[in-house]
Amino acid sequence: MRTKKVKGAFEAVSESDLVITEPEKIYSNLPIHLEIGSGKGKFIIELAQQNKHIHYVAMEKDINVSYRILEKQLELKMDNLTIINGDANDLEAFFDPKTIDKVYLNFSDPWPKSRHHKRRLTYHTFLEKYKNLLVKQGSIEFRTDHQALFDDSVEYFKTSGFQITWIDYNCKPRSAVSEYELKNREGGAIYGLIAEVIK
Repeated sequence: MRTKKVKGAFEAVSESDLVITEPEKIYSNLPIHLEIGSGKGKFIIELAQQNKHIHYVAMEKDINVSYRILEKQLELKMDNLTIINGDANDLEAFFDPKTIDKVYLNFSDPWPKSRHHKRRLTYHTFLEKYKNLLVKQGSIEFRTDHQALFDDSVEYFKTSGFQITWIDYNCKPRSAVSEYELKNREGGAIYGLIAEVIK
């Protein structure tokens, strides 16, 4: 989906100390929870407000969307949220191994064509990255409304050193809900799972 260009977004994001735009390692004394593809940030901002004992990281590659997260962070003055304007392919540039406690993948692009499956954020190559960055027994929470993506992802997890500890083919809302889920929840089933690193 094409994102609307926001006037001044590039300058605001590029010049803000609250947004990481170049390779730079993130450290925290708190457990780190990362959302990849944060959209406008509703989900992760609500979580950050609810859980001050966790350091949340919002990763979003579209600079216009990153700007929307920055606006909310400035308004709410949250010190347990970091924004990365970057791509999931470059995760290792921002985190050392075994430093992330949880990864959220919310309604990622399903890339339905077979030749594009390697771009899925649940594909084997991405799962290897997450596995390297997650702490022992660290977890991934994945939600989607795309059944083919979900079914394929279940197999990706099973063959990539993860154990699925929870799975639901008709998920109820969590304490924090993304813009996408809020808008599309009535359109059909939402599929979800939690997987932990086992090797």
